[in-house]
Amino acid sequence: MKVILGTKIGMTQIIGKDGAVTPITLIHAGPCTVTQVKTVETDGYNAVQMGFGLGKNLSKATAGHVKPANITPKHIREFRFATLPEAKTGDTVSVADFVLGDKIEATGTSKGKGFAGTIKRHNFAESRNTHGFKGDIRKVGSIGSMYPQKVFKGKKMPGRMGHDRVTVKNLVVSFIDVENNLIGLKGAVPGPRKGLITLRGEK
Repeated sequence: MKVILGTKIGMTQIIGKDGAVTPITLIHAGPCTVTQVKTVETDGYNAVQMGFGLGKNLSKATAGHVKPANITPKHIREFRFATLPEAKTGDTVSVADFVLGDKIEATGTSKGKGFAGTIKRHNFAESRNTHGFKGDIRKVGSIGSMYPQKVFKGKKMPGRMGHDRVTVKNLVVSFIDVENNLIGLKGAVPGPRKGLITLRGEK
């Protein structure tokens, strides 16, 4: 079962025996504990629920839910499976379940950029700044049409940018440190430092 939760540490690089430099994102992953196993018969779908971290001031509902696993997690996430893997409440998952070369899907929440214009948000080009143009080079310009005299839904306009759920696929496991619960993925992973990252072996 190659699924695990972790927090992003940051980016660095490693040098291989052949001298090749590989950029990696370090993630402090696990150990995670299985808090619940869902099946088609009981819940309508197959899933494994896992807890990660050390939580404080858990609500009575959450504390009662994780009591069989004997943990107080800070984060609880659920992973769905077409075929339920062999797992039971209380099992532990660590980076030792991964091997170098595994392809991983990493899911996180991207950095929030606040309110942004179309140039930053949608990669629009600036308007010209010559021949009598009045200098409003970063404005959107015309947004409507003569017919049907309305702005269509989905029109690219200024607005909130970032803080979205982002999944990056085909990240290769390039570094594993079982003793310190570290895993390194070749490439960039969404989210800020200390952000929660969900790792899953590609289906």
